[in-house]
Amino acid sequence: MAATEAKAVSGSAAIVADSPDSSALGEAQTLPPEDRASLLESGEDFEMLDQEEEDDEDDDDISDLPPLEDTGNKKEEEKPDESGAGSSRSRDTQSGDPDRGRERTEEWLEVLGNGMLKMKTLVAGKGEDTRPKKGQDVKVHLRTMLEDGTTVEEEPSLSFTLGDGDVIQALDICVHLMELEEKALIYTDAKYAYASLGCPSPAVPPNASLSLEVQLLEVKPAPDLELLLPREKMELASRKRERGNVYYQRGEFVYAITSYGIALQVAESSSKVDSTLDEDAGLLDVKVKCLNNMAAAQLKLEHYEAALKSCTSVLDHQPDNIKALFRKGKVLALQGEYSEAIGILKKALKLEPSSKTIHAELSKVMKKRLEQRGVEQAMYKKMLGNPSGSSSIGHEQRARPSWSLSWKWLFGATAVAIGGVALSVVIAARN
Repeated sequence: MAATEAKAVSGSAAIVADSPDSSALGEAQTLPPEDRASLLESGEDFEMLDQEEEDDEDDDDISDLPPLEDTGNKKEEEKPDESGAGSSRSRDTQSGDPDRGRERTEEWLEVLGNGMLKMKTLVAGKGEDTRPKKGQDVKVHLRTMLEDGTTVEEEPSLSFTLGDGDVIQALDICVHLMELEEKALIYTDAKYAYASLGCPSPAVPPNASLSLEVQLLEVKPAPDLELLLPREKMELASRKRERGNVYYQRGEFVYAITSYGIALQVAESSSKVDSTLDEDAGLLDVKVKCLNNMAAAQLKLEHYEAALKSCTSVLDHQPDNIKALFRKGKVLALQGEYSEAIGILKKALKLEPSSKTIHAELSKVMKKRLEQRGVEQAMYKKMLGNPSGSSSIGHEQRARPSWSLSWKWLFGATAVAIGGVALSVVIAARN
C-alpha cells in the first residue's frame, strides 16, 4: 500500500545495528545558529570549550523518562484519513475486539485520539504476545517519507531501546503497539516528529507531517549491564549522552535530562566483569560529562536545587572541574547566596584566568552583593534609629529628677535657716 505521509526517526542516539551512530549529534549541530540552543547561553558559554564542542567532546551540550505527550485515553469522532484510506478508530485493544485490527488491515487506527498520530497495519504480525515492552531492544526496517511521497530516509536495520527516547515520539509510541514481523504505515503530525525545527538529516523541513513505513524485525531483552564489558558500557552510555545533546540543542531540556539520566544509570551500574584503571577512568569521564550536561539543562528549567546537586556530584569526583564550579557559583547566586558564590567563582577564575564568561559572572555577583549590603545597612540604621531616640528621651527624664532634687534641698536649707533665726530671736526675747 502506497504511503503519502511519513515518519522520521531521530538518527542519533538510536542504537544502530553493527555501527555506533553519531549522526544524531550532527543532526543538532547542523541546525541554523538561530534555531540552536547555545550550550551555555546567557554568559555560560566558555570560550575555551568552543573547539571541544566541534570535536564532539563538549560536556555542555545540552530523568525518569518523561511521559510521551498525549498518551491518555482521549477519544475523538472518527474522521477520514487525508488520503481517503478510511475512518479513524481506536486501537484494537480499545475497541473490545483484539483481533479486529488484524482482520481489517485497511483501516487507520487512532493512537492518541487527537488525529495527530495514526497507524495502519499492512502485514499482520505474529500475535499480541510478541509486542515489545518498554526497556526492550527492538530492530526495525524503516522508510521515512514526506507528505508528497518523497523518501528522505531508509534504514533497513535500525535498533533502539523502546521508551528511552532514542527516536522521535511517533516511532517510540507506535512500535510499542506493533507485533513481531508486523508491517505498518504510520502517519504523524510534526508535533511528534521534528516539530518547528525540522531536521537536516534526514532532510525534514520545519513543521512537516511525516509518514513512516515500519516493519518490526526483532525484539530482545535489553543487555544486562552487569555483564557488559567496560568498553561496551562506555559506548552505550556515550550514545545515550549524545542523544541528550541533540535534545538540549533543540531546546527540549526535559528529554535531554532523561537521556543524561539513562546514560548515568549505565555508567554507574555495578559490574561483574573485571576492568582496568583506564576503563574505570573512562567510565568516570562519561559520568562527569553527563552530570555537567544535566546541570546545564536543569539550569535552563530553573531547577536550581537539582542543578546544585549535579554540580556537587561532579566536584566530589573532580574538585577543580571548571564547568561545575562555574555552574555551582551561578546557581548559588540565583539563590541569593552571594558570598559563597563569589568564593566558588573566584576559584574557577583562578583555574581559568582568561575566561571572560567567569569574569563577567563574578563581576555581576559582586555587584549584587554590594547592593545587598547597602540594603542591609539601610535596614540596620532604620532598626537602630528608634532605640537611640528613646535613650535620649530617657536621659532627659532621668535628668529632670536631679534638677528637682536640687531645688528641694535649696528650699529645705532656706527653711531650716529661717527657723533657726526665728528660734534665736525668741530665746533672746525671753532672756
